[in-house]
Amino acid sequence: MSLAKNPGGWMKRYLAGLMAVLITTTQAQDLDSFAEKVSEFTLENGLHFIVIERPVAPVATFVTFVNVGGVDEPVNNTGIAHIFEHMAFKGSSRIGTDNYQAEQAAIDKMDAAYQAWLAESYSVRPDQARMDSLRTEFERWQQEAGQHIRSEEFSQIIEREGGVGLNAFTSADATGYFYSLPQNKAELWFFLESERFRDPVFREFYVEKDVIMEERRMRTDSNPQGRLLEEFLSVAYSAHPYRNPVVGWASDITATTIADTQRFFETWYVPSNMTIAIAGDVTAARMRELAEKYFGDMPSAPHPPAIKTTEPAQRGERRFVIQEQSQPLFISGYKTVAADHPDAAALEMLSQILSVGRTSRLYRRMVQDEPLALGVQALTGFPGSRYPSLFVTFAVPNSGVALELIEQVMDEEIEKAKQGDIQQEELDRAVTNARAGVVRGLNSNMGLALNLAQAHAQRGDWREAFSYLEDLDAVTLADLQRVAQQYLVRRNRTVGMVSNSDVQN
Repeated sequence: MSLAKNPGGWMKRYLAGLMAVLITTTQAQDLDSFAEKVSEFTLENGLHFIVIERPVAPVATFVTFVNVGGVDEPVNNTGIAHIFEHMAFKGSSRIGTDNYQAEQAAIDKMDAAYQAWLAESYSVRPDQARMDSLRTEFERWQQEAGQHIRSEEFSQIIEREGGVGLNAFTSADATGYFYSLPQNKAELWFFLESERFRDPVFREFYVEKDVIMEERRMRTDSNPQGRLLEEFLSVAYSAHPYRNPVVGWASDITATTIADTQRFFETWYVPSNMTIAIAGDVTAARMRELAEKYFGDMPSAPHPPAIKTTEPAQRGERRFVIQEQSQPLFISGYKTVAADHPDAAALEMLSQILSVGRTSRLYRRMVQDEPLALGVQALTGFPGSRYPSLFVTFAVPNSGVALELIEQVMDEEIEKAKQGDIQQEELDRAVTNARAGVVRGLNSNMGLALNLAQAHAQRGDWREAFSYLEDLDAVTLADLQRVAQQYLVRRNRTVGMVSNSDVQN
């Protein structure tokens, strides 16, 4: 797992570069002229569509963005957003089965047996014989349900019809589903997407939970970086659910049932909490016609509840050390702000100046000049950006380099920022790099669709994708010094290390 792949971070950087993409491809194209290519409409049930007409090739990319992530999960069910993401590829009552009625009856009995097994396992004195009997019953109904499954039929239909890039993500803040199809297969997308989000079947549920548990073992339990990051978030946050891992705690993955996941789906996958963006060789009129046909009678439902937990002010620096024989690692994180805060842009530019590119301060000093580290990074918006999050610095020391020295040098570079040592040339370069980096990733239907969907879902309007770049341009040297002094302070930070005793002693 790499901090560079944090979804909140890369999505925000996508947003920062959106206007740069448009300027690159159309020279001096402004927001008004781009808006002529964008149409949006909301169905009566609350489902919002954004259509970007981009007829550069006879293909279209489709993104379904759901404003639910790990941060929204109920107690006892961390990881459930990711579990449902897996279920969304299993089809419906019409796709993925040769006998839905028989399959669903077996699924219901399977889940009932699993719930009974769980209840017995949580009792004060579990009856092992009863648990074994219930487990046998569960496996019998799981096998019965499996006899009716047409495995991977949903994905196979898409691939057979020329679809590419079929994938999804779950982050702390959101869940997204996307793929591309030939332009003349647009109606197929509407049919398939309406099937999986109106009529999902939780087939192979416990098989997929085993897959997810193995993901957790590989990415967290057996990975020093994964263990460090999980421990770091659980220490950094006292109350806010950003403290929980997106993959879920192992005991919660075990505890989550089909019934739990059905309730989660019914609560969060409602029209008003979903945004669909389509970019490519399509017309808005035809997309609206198909939207009404396939999603128009999707029932409306109450908008999901908002998170009311506010992280209390930190009373002092928090530190922890994981002692193990592995590659030493260092991480620190400072409590900062959400993406919609006025200071978010200045913090983003500060992270760029510190660690993005070979001319950045931390890279130049710690990797290139001295050298102290194999790699070093600073970023904002970790683990998400919907709510106040963290400004993180991370380093992998070179062999024999003490973690204390890594921390000292990072502190020295942050202190320089507080003293106003950053030059205008560095800020200008950071803004340019922020643009250029995302241009490479956004000059595509996928980049446009994903970012306009996110801007609408999380900031209320796809045009907010443009305003963020304007915010970056408006950052001054005084802003950089002010946010460094205000947020990057010891009482506001958490420091974590993976320590190899051979290095430290």
